[in-house]
Amino acid sequence: MPKLEFEVTARRLSAHASEARCKQALIPLDTDMAGNPEAFNPAELLLAALSACIIKGIERVTPMLKFQLRGLDVHVHGVRQDVPPRMESITYEIVVDTDEEDRRLDLLHDNVRKFGTVFNTVAPGTELVGTLRRKRVGE
Repeated sequence: MPKLEFEVTARRLSAHASEARCKQALIPLDTDMAGNPEAFNPAELLLAALSACIIKGIERVTPMLKFQLRGLDVHVHGVRQDVPPRMESITYEIVVDTDEEDRRLDLLHDNVRKFGTVFNTVAPGTELVGTLRRKRVGE
């Protein structure tokens, strides 16, 4: 089976803005030294990539596991270390709107941890811990 390959092109538009392109998608990038509240900075992009990996992994395995869900939210929090600059730790919470049994929630979380490309790329170099739980009534 051939390996999957990915391509992204990024370019600086000015001292205040950059963008990344992939396929037909465009993402504004926060590369301004003063910050840009309308774009993701590199650290936030990493956290967003991890979130997308978690959601995509769940989308991939739910049909195989015959896991029923109505919705899904992921919250990711990263802590940056200054010297050397890197993500020191990342925590996540996955909230699943489902009536499935707790053991099935555990199975879903196991699949997230085992089969996510970004998850497995980040995990060896960062303290990466999180939970998967059922959505509470009224939440």
